[in-house]
Amino acid sequence: MGVYRGITQDNVTLNKGTAYSLDLVTPSIGGTTLDATAAEINAVADTSARLVAASAATLAVTAAAHDGKIVVFDRAAGVVATLPAATGSGAVFRFTVKTLVTSNNYVIQVADNTDVMSGSLFVTDQAAGTGTEFSTTATSDTITMNGSTTGGLAGGILTLVDVAANLYAIHGNIVATGVEATPFSAAV
Repeated sequence: MGVYRGITQDNVTLNKGTAYSLDLVTPSIGGTTLDATAAEINAVADTSARLVAASAATLAVTAAAHDGKIVVFDRAAGVVATLPAATGSGAVFRFTVKTLVTSNNYVIQVADNTDVMSGSLFVTDQAAGTGTEFSTTATSDTITMNGSTTGGLAGGILTLVDVAANLYAIHGNIVATGVEATPFSAAV
């Protein structure tokens, strides 16, 4: 009995369109070899787990479990989410609030005191329909949403991108009530 080595079918035409090479050993499209692994393709194409619930007191954010996903804060008693060390991986972490935080806070913090965040968040006052944009400082490493003036109400979305060693880019908007205040601090 022979050893299975894959199937090669050249010049497959789909929908009267471009001819594609179907090689199950070395897949390619239009003559370009695919470098992505099946796991990488599945991570991008699988929409069944795009939302990740954060319903425990702490969350250790990882690229494997959270890159490209939306972490949904869903615990009235607050959640502390700790990002992985910034290395320049390009990992994208998104956060939103489902459940109003009523005690403690929703906190997003860097892994250690060498990482910082750079960018801004627009804080919207839900009651007044107004908003203020707050920028980071050179030492910002923590976002705190307190359920009032610094966010923590349902809605909004913020994004952090691991852009370089020790640096996360941040942008987005969060929902607050009362006179808006900066959610940024240097607390790690």
